[in-house]
Amino acid sequence: MTITAHPAWQALEAHYRVIRDRHLRELFADDLKRGERMQAEAAGIYLDYSKSRITEETLLLLFDLAEAVDLRGRIDAMFRGDKINVSEQRAVLHVALRAPRDGTILVDGENVVPTVHAVLDRMAEFSDRIRSGDWTGHTGRSIRNVVNIGIGGSDLGPAMAYEALKYYSDRAMIFRFVSNVDGTDFAEAVRDLDPAETLFIVSSKTFTTLETMANAQAGRAWALAGLGGDEKAIARHFVAASTNAAEVTKFGIDTANMFPFWDWVGGRYSMCSAIGLSTMIAIGPDYFRDMLAGFHAMDEHFRTAPFEQNLPVLLGLLSVWYNDFFGAQTVGVFPYEQYLKRFPAYLQQLTMESNGKRVTLAGTSVDCDTGPIYWGEPGTNGQHSFYQLIHQGTRLVPCDFIAFGQPLNPLGQQHDMLLANVFAQGEALTFGKTAAEVRDEGSPDWLVPHRTSLGTVHPTRS
Repeated sequence: MTITAHPAWQALEAHYRVIRDRHLRELFADDLKRGERMQAEAAGIYLDYSKSRITEETLLLLFDLAEAVDLRGRIDAMFRGDKINVSEQRAVLHVALRAPRDGTILVDGENVVPTVHAVLDRMAEFSDRIRSGDWTGHTGRSIRNVVNIGIGGSDLGPAMAYEALKYYSDRAMIFRFVSNVDGTDFAEAVRDLDPAETLFIVSSKTFTTLETMANAQAGRAWALAGLGGDEKAIARHFVAASTNAAEVTKFGIDTANMFPFWDWVGGRYSMCSAIGLSTMIAIGPDYFRDMLAGFHAMDEHFRTAPFEQNLPVLLGLLSVWYNDFFGAQTVGVFPYEQYLKRFPAYLQQLTMESNGKRVTLAGTSVDCDTGPIYWGEPGTNGQHSFYQLIHQGTRLVPCDFIAFGQPLNPLGQQHDMLLANVFAQGEALTFGKTAAEVRDEGSPDWLVPHRTSLGTVHPTRS
């Protein structure tokens, strides 16, 4: 049976036809406790989903759909280490990367947690040596610049994490990230750096990725040119996040400075592994482990919380609701936090790398829309760029707003202004502004259509 033929899907189709034209103004008016009930909290994250176009019945039907596809069973299978990546016959165990030392997560009967922590300990020891100046380059000078070379998950994760955690980073050091095979990316990254003080981290599981190795060879040539051409210099200015010892050695890197990860770690989930070495050097091992503890807290919430209070499950089901029933093709993600400026780009790979496939796990064609397109920019920048289309255009664009209660950089009243903006945008997109309200504000009749915003009423599919 295809998913769209399942009674749970059919029930959602029927429910959609009933609810599709109801405005959130009406839903809030009919349910004064809506904002209190449609919320969940876990691991320091508060989720308000009351402004979604749903009712309690919608949620119950979505939970029925989750049961119909055995979502709980799939979650349990992932945490058990089952090979749920059927196309590559691999386990999917990024959760093992942030499990505590005394945890047990099995892959083919072996507990991989001790191995994970052995690599983390090696990363920590190396990071401390770099940060303290104990590790020196070929000429005896300390490392002040770190250039991460990777692509995909070997770039997007570390680059996003570095920007997100920059407040906690060692500001005496410079961190750059190179991914594009376009030579401009590399040239600009190293233009103002001194080879004698620069460390390259080459992040490639196989050490054969075309773009990564092209940039690694460019880095090798640049370093040798600045260090007198001595091949021995490579071992002091290059380390690797890889599993291919032969290729790493051939490049000139000492395998003692090769930090491995595993085939049960998908690239887009790998920032908690050795791929995150640049992040650990930037913020230090203690903060890096704090980050892993936060990931683990959310992992445990995802694994154990009932669907009614499960943040990842709720967000996933809402995505299905908008994408497959309302026909919304995109999701806007708008962090009202400058440190998260790279988060939408990271999220694009995280959500779109596999979720858009046109076939099922069994290899048969799907009969519904697959994953939506994720995009976004930080607030308040986007408000002066593309928000008008969302407010007054003809497309339905579900939006996720991310904000923080306390600023890391207090500057007068600016954080209050930032929060006021994010709350105001959510309210405006939920309720809109009617023609009558625009007239009451004093707008002339000819201008009323141009200032009216329909809020959650958009053309919907039949």
